[in-house]
Amino acid sequence: MRIARYVIGDQIQFGTVELAADGGGHPDTVATVSSDPLAGPVTYTGERHALDEVRLLAPVIPRSKVLGIGRNYAAHAAELGNEVPEEPLVFLKPNTSVIGPGEAIVRPTTTNNLHYEGELAVVIGRICRDVPKDRVSEVIFGYTVANDVTARDLQNTDGQWTRAKGYDTFCPLGPWIVTHLSLEEAGSLGIRTRLDGAVVQDASTTLLVRDLATLVSYVSSFMTLLPGDVILTGTPAGVGPMTPGQHVEVEIDEIGTLDNVVVEDAGADG
Repeated sequence: MRIARYVIGDQIQFGTVELAADGGGHPDTVATVSSDPLAGPVTYTGERHALDEVRLLAPVIPRSKVLGIGRNYAAHAAELGNEVPEEPLVFLKPNTSVIGPGEAIVRPTTTNNLHYEGELAVVIGRICRDVPKDRVSEVIFGYTVANDVTARDLQNTDGQWTRAKGYDTFCPLGPWIVTHLSLEEAGSLGIRTRLDGAVVQDASTTLLVRDLATLVSYVSSFMTLLPGDVILTGTPAGVGPMTPGQHVEVEIDEIGTLDNVVVEDAGADG
């Protein structure tokens, strides 16, 4: 199932997306449900819209936090001159950094080296703490696509990563949450990033240094995870700069494509 959050008219709604590629001959549609599926049981309202008639939003606004995992692809760690850490390297992005598909990534005036980082994101579905690896599948609601936007120059000068990864618009998520993938399936997906149509990252989640179960279990060992929390699982090799006017797309097999444009901070000229 694909869970979307979207605007139709002036109302924010949730629904399940049905794609023509699934078979059956129908067009791409979204069937409205009564409320946020992450908040509790839902029912179909009977309302249905063509997918191209609604504006997709970030499929989840985390209730408390977005957690990122750094250097979780060996080739990416190496391309920036870093070693793979002995334990998962965890950082936080504020929920105010989240935007949806089609929204603009704003390059702040404080950076001259803004990077894309295409990633698989895990969405937590229930309150949990100290989750054993063999029970991680019980706490995952689903998976979506993320772009862990990073001001690389600020990351290098600050040492810690809060400012470099925490600006508003630095966490695009979407286009929807896929709930039908198993842990094993999510751990073997192709992931690609395109910049103005050119492929700049092309890898697979099979290359994760630490798999999804390990990551969720590790993070839950020192903090409580809440429904709607998002874990970004790391980016593969091929990161690089993006500048205002460029279009960045992150595509993950079996999930979908997240697309955003980069713009200059409107206050850049005063």
